[in-house]
Amino acid sequence: MSAALVVPAGSTAADAVAAAGLPQSGPKAIVVVREVGGRLRDLDWVPGQDAEVEAVSVDSPDGLNVLRHSAAHVLAQAVQDVFPEAKLGIGPPIENGFYYDFDVEKPFQPDDLAKLEKRMQEIVKAGQTFRRREYGSLDEAKAELAHEPYKLELVDIKGDVDDSEVMEVGGGELTHYDNLDRDGKRVWGDLCRGPHLPTTRMIPAFKLMRSAAAYWRGSEKNPQLQRIYGTAWPSRDELKAYLNRLAEAERRDHRKLGTELDLFSFPDEIGSGLVVFHPKGGVIKREMEDYVRARHIEEGFQYVGTPHITKEGLFHTSGHLPYYADTMFPPMHMEGADYYLKAMNCPMHNLIFRSRGRSYRELPMRLFEFGSVYRYEKSGVVHGLTRVRGLTQDDSHSYVTAEDAPAEIKHLLNFVLSLLRDFGLDDYYLELSTRDPKSDKFIGSDEQWDIATKVLEDVAVESGLELVLDPGGAAFYGPKISVQAKDAIGRTWQMSTIQYDFNQPARFGLEYQAADGSRQEPVMIHSAKFGSIERFFGVLVEHYAGAFPAWLAPVQVVGIPIRDDHAAYLEDFAARLRKEGIRAEVDHSTDRMQKKIRTAQQQKIPFMAIAGDDDVNGSTVSFRYRDGSQRNGMALDEAVAHVVEVVSSRVNTGPSAA
Repeated sequence: MSAALVVPAGSTAADAVAAAGLPQSGPKAIVVVREVGGRLRDLDWVPGQDAEVEAVSVDSPDGLNVLRHSAAHVLAQAVQDVFPEAKLGIGPPIENGFYYDFDVEKPFQPDDLAKLEKRMQEIVKAGQTFRRREYGSLDEAKAELAHEPYKLELVDIKGDVDDSEVMEVGGGELTHYDNLDRDGKRVWGDLCRGPHLPTTRMIPAFKLMRSAAAYWRGSEKNPQLQRIYGTAWPSRDELKAYLNRLAEAERRDHRKLGTELDLFSFPDEIGSGLVVFHPKGGVIKREMEDYVRARHIEEGFQYVGTPHITKEGLFHTSGHLPYYADTMFPPMHMEGADYYLKAMNCPMHNLIFRSRGRSYRELPMRLFEFGSVYRYEKSGVVHGLTRVRGLTQDDSHSYVTAEDAPAEIKHLLNFVLSLLRDFGLDDYYLELSTRDPKSDKFIGSDEQWDIATKVLEDVAVESGLELVLDPGGAAFYGPKISVQAKDAIGRTWQMSTIQYDFNQPARFGLEYQAADGSRQEPVMIHSAKFGSIERFFGVLVEHYAGAFPAWLAPVQVVGIPIRDDHAAYLEDFAARLRKEGIRAEVDHSTDRMQKKIRTAQQQKIPFMAIAGDDDVNGSTVSFRYRDGSQRNGMALDEAVAHVVEVVSSRVNTGPSAA
């Protein structure tokens, strides 16, 4: 909720909110106001002259940040109450919650979190007031914070801090927030730029989630602190819903399902972030590769292949070194040269384009490969299949004239969206990543960036999809569109990307002969449809909770004999299915029939073909589907046709008897 109002000179923002009849409590309560310039102010703020402001409710993005940062302060107060020796780090709001870092003698244990949560509840119930106080000088701040070494460091570097996670300093001021009891007595305080809720009573629902080690300000060169994560919401119902979403996300965790369904593993002997696909996972991976290879060929791409390593100079030519050096594996020195594992495929595709003269008649020239690349992600961010060190990209590059770039980008976007729909992801929006004009990591002229950004933006707007801006998020060589897809439980994943590159063609001296005989430089457009096969695989596991649609399932049909002497009959049925390209097998284990059915359900197999005496005598099978529904006594020819129809239709729901 937001509403415009005027705060008269000499009165508080809270008075203006009350006079306007806006809610002051509950899940829609106004918690801060926003000035015309965008600055957020506490409700006890008193302007020197009449001020036009916007009321900010607790359920808005800014309001949630204020709620969660205030909860982080309550956590810090609780920690220093329970562990008086604790030194304070930083405590920002983050997506869905907050954290606070502490320097303590021993790591926090689960019992400690329970004690801290109880103490936080007492602080919230006490209704302490958050009160802003500005330091008169740097020396005054240092004197008060002499016992807090990490806060002192922030005071010393306050002019150099440009980090949304450092809430303590910024904006050219040094301020402190005191927590006052109902008698106005100061009971605790923290260096902070604010703003905060008026009172702790406006934190109705929170929970401490976990603790972890974290380096001070994210640098391995700094001391290791203990971080406590929490979440806070405007109502108990919203907290409950969030915790339910977390439980569902845990149930769908692709790392857990990957083990339970025997899809993939990460052997220690190979190394962190390097995946091994097992036979069942290999089936899914092959289906993905076969699909996207065929689609690329249909869309006019030519399949190429490039090596896994290259001499260092290639990445200097492309401009990736030194920009990407920190995320590349160290070089190998051989035969008087340094070689790198490739972290991207585009430089090698440029060499293919440059290998002979090109004519405008060959454009657009579209190259595609499954390129294996290697990126040295920090151990703290490696996460299952969604953040790996070795990955395979369905990487493609289109070389086009500048005039044809908009049409090619539109073509690629339609390709991407159709692919996502085919895999059951049909809820998405677009994100446009642009250059930060204040950063020196970007190359190219302002005019080139403006043209490239405008082309991408026009195509994105024309698509009719929601478009969200990502200032400063572009690669160094050009802006990009990324497709942000939502999974079955509403989480957003960055999937496919399309990037406009005017830099690499110039750096590699790429050119084509135009219709008038002149030599012209092409535009290069990068696109990855899956992004990486590994990441897309992980997202699909979680989207379907391991219950893949029949066309993608590793085992599509399992035969379950009622008695052992029915197994041969089911083997003949499975053989008929395999001739039709269906992945079918028979459970020959010594388990009882009901246990075999439970096992098939746990393995999330779409079709369970069950046969007993009546089926053998009548040349039928009975189907039990993954959803528990059944279809009995289906003739064998009809049963084969039924399975083939469901699989070949590539539908992403069912099958079911319903």
